[in-house]
Amino acid sequence: MSTFEAIVLGIVQGLTEFLPISSSAHLRIVPALFGWDDPGTAFTAVIQLGTMAAVVIYFWKDLWRITTAWFASLRDRDRRADADARMGWYLIVATVPIGLLGLAFKDQIETGARDLRLIAGTLIVGGLVLLYAEKVGRRAKTVDDIDTRDGVAIGLAQSAALVPGVSRSGATISAGLFLGYTREDAARFSFLLSIPAVVLSGLFQLKDIGAGDGPGTAATVLATLVSFAVGYASIAWLLRWLVGHSTAVFVAYRVALGTLLVVLLATGAISAR
Repeated sequence: MSTFEAIVLGIVQGLTEFLPISSSAHLRIVPALFGWDDPGTAFTAVIQLGTMAAVVIYFWKDLWRITTAWFASLRDRDRRADADARMGWYLIVATVPIGLLGLAFKDQIETGARDLRLIAGTLIVGGLVLLYAEKVGRRAKTVDDIDTRDGVAIGLAQSAALVPGVSRSGATISAGLFLGYTREDAARFSFLLSIPAVVLSGLFQLKDIGAGDGPGTAATVLATLVSFAVGYASIAWLLRWLVGHSTAVFVAYRVALGTLLVVLLATGAISAR
């Protein structure tokens, strides 16, 4: 992988990780459009550590408060009713589904799930699901209203993002809207929930960087640093955007991109694998 490719894919990761349009799909689509090699699942998982570092820094105060309250609740039963302590438990519980399913279907995720025909379909279907969630969601609840049932439901939705094209933020924000949360609070919980899953996935895949014909260490590090810088700006922009705007623009983009992929695949302009 060249320096230019690493920078471009780092920008793509940073721009798309937090938008409900699927970063993993774009990291598969962009190389296909430019005739580059597929960077693979290891590269995709590891450079996400850059955007997760952006989440940690952006939400540092929230994470510190949640972490200290959670540890305090382990010693003091009275602290378990604290909202931050409960949030810690909900983040743990909601991460379990994607961890179990990720290990169970690791081989399928690394091979068949990267087929562009599947990605085209998940982009379109995921966009329509998000559109429906916008229409039926009451948008009345905040992160303070999250309970175990909602945490598990959103965690299960996050598991769908193991398939490129679904979008981690798209799936979890859709689930949050279906459950009655505001767009901003659904996105906030989505960002916090992404941390343990992405960090564990990235660390698990670190050993595969540079293996075979995949991108080398230098290119991966460069892409990760670029994704961190761009990702931090993306978080701030999206949270401000969702306060006064719907996700309709992302729905339109997903459907348009999925449709374009179908046309390119049908005409043989790009290969599905």
